[in-house]
Amino acid sequence: MSFNQNSTRSKCLTLLVEIHPVNNVKVLKAVDSSIWVQFLYPQVESHPPPENHLLLISEEKYIEKFHIHVIQEDGNKVVLRDSGHLPRERVAEDFVWAQWDMSEQRLYYIVLKKSRSILKCIQFSANEKFNLMFEAPLDITLSASGFELVNFGCDDLQDQGNLSKHLTLCVFTNHTGSLCVCYSPKFDSWEKITYSVFYFHKGHSKTFTAALGSVDSLVTKGLTFLNLDYYVAVYLPGHFFHLLNIQHPDLICHSLFLTGNNEVVDMLPHSPLQSLSGSLVLDWCSGKLYRALLNQSYLLQFLWNTQLDCEKMAVLHCVLSCGRDPRFLEAKIIQWISENISTCHSFDLIQEFIIASSYWSIYPETSNIDKLLPYSSVLTWNTEIPGITLVTEEITLPFMKVHSFKGYWEKLNSNLEYVKCSKPCLLYNNSMVKREWHSLISEEKTGRRRSMVYVRNIFDNAMKVISNLEARNLEPRLTPLFQEEDYHQRLLIGLMVSELREHLLRHLQGIGKKKIEQMVLDYISKLLDLICQILETSWRTHHLHPWVLHLRASAAEFTVFHIMTRILEATMSLFLPLPPGRPEWSHPVVSPLTSACGQSLHFI
Repeated sequence: MSFNQNSTRSKCLTLLVEIHPVNNVKVLKAVDSSIWVQFLYPQVESHPPPENHLLLISEEKYIEKFHIHVIQEDGNKVVLRDSGHLPRERVAEDFVWAQWDMSEQRLYYIVLKKSRSILKCIQFSANEKFNLMFEAPLDITLSASGFELVNFGCDDLQDQGNLSKHLTLCVFTNHTGSLCVCYSPKFDSWEKITYSVFYFHKGHSKTFTAALGSVDSLVTKGLTFLNLDYYVAVYLPGHFFHLLNIQHPDLICHSLFLTGNNEVVDMLPHSPLQSLSGSLVLDWCSGKLYRALLNQSYLLQFLWNTQLDCEKMAVLHCVLSCGRDPRFLEAKIIQWISENISTCHSFDLIQEFIIASSYWSIYPETSNIDKLLPYSSVLTWNTEIPGITLVTEEITLPFMKVHSFKGYWEKLNSNLEYVKCSKPCLLYNNSMVKREWHSLISEEKTGRRRSMVYVRNIFDNAMKVISNLEARNLEPRLTPLFQEEDYHQRLLIGLMVSELREHLLRHLQGIGKKKIEQMVLDYISKLLDLICQILETSWRTHHLHPWVLHLRASAAEFTVFHIMTRILEATMSLFLPLPPGRPEWSHPVVSPLTSACGQSLHFI
């Protein structure tokens, strides 16, 4: 046990106490300045290790690591082996800011070199070693006389009443190899607030300026940054709530910005919060620990109620990233799309849904897949976000100080190497498939033929996808899909399998061919399955008879027909395959559906 005690002579005593059986007391420090202590590796097996390790953090801007040797006596008694001599190592010194990550056993700290702020990270390991992992310059201004600790315990709350006078700085990581530094300087205005996020894993920073909805009351609370895995939440109680997409931060429309008198803003706690390791949150006033999670049900409700296209886009992706019960989520989103298909003007709802949902269906399985598969159907976003201005800048990447990586560090290094190489965009698209498809169709019309083996392989690919898809859904379908050979669509499906497989084999390292083959089948099956679900949902919602739309169509049949045409438009522009039905319904270049509107409404 280790603790600090203020003596009557204004000394801060840091004591190591062996409570039982001997009750030894070892003074680690007796100084005029404040001391913090932190044990390393709290998660141990049932048998205690022969050595414990303790970090001692001094207000005099240094950190030491103590090695505490223990021995086991008389069964389960564990005592200090040599309390008179505790080896120590200097870990860091001359720092102005430090943050402890308990779950990952990492120490982040900032030193000033020639007035520049340099972020460093030390990784502690259970084998008693610790390594300096990286150094990274930060374009922020810190005072050489400053001293701030994050996640080393709860400080006195006497100064919490006016957090707006202090800067806020914290480091967030997640399992995908992301590294974010969130920074908010002292507030110098009651009309707007500025904060920055350094996306080191992407090679750029973004500085956000948020207009405060009201300036009637002074801002006495500080900004709160919360780590929510794929997102970072930023909020100022009573003023705004931002949900920043850290996996795909390039387009502002993939993040959510709520400002002013919004129900979400009003729901957030007004007491100071501290984001701890992972998604743990500490309420400084009550001392209670919480786990912060995105509320899936509320996000769905928000999706139905919001009117802004940018919010629809952001919340759609946020819901899909939750990953809990994807079939249920997809059903709810499809119902929303069916009823709001004509209310979104900045992007195509069907395109965005099938691309994003297909991405999330296989993203957790493989690292680096986010660089190879499209996350969104939208490539640019020029529409302003109300109340937000944004400046994006390139930043200097962290300099890795080690050469062998495992786990998180391997993924972070892979992300950094990708940014360094400045490769052209590697996201898959169907342009090659489009050219080859047109070539094969042209050859068929002119009587020229490719080798039978080549064509057979393409159709074998398509058959694998269809079999994979049918194995997922054993219920009978209302719509007449998969009832005909549909040469054109099967050709398109098979070509997409070939091209996507080659794309992933070319760029995914260390993954077996069979696993990539299955990923490709699952991805394309998912695309087709989502289209099937949209059609089936429309059919059921409007209580149509199986398989056919009538010549004299009802209002419900016209509605379903409209959704069919929107599906066709969405897939045509991306040159995506459709579920094979009959050739006339799903031809990817010529759509008789448009002419059928004035002739026949049979489901052709």
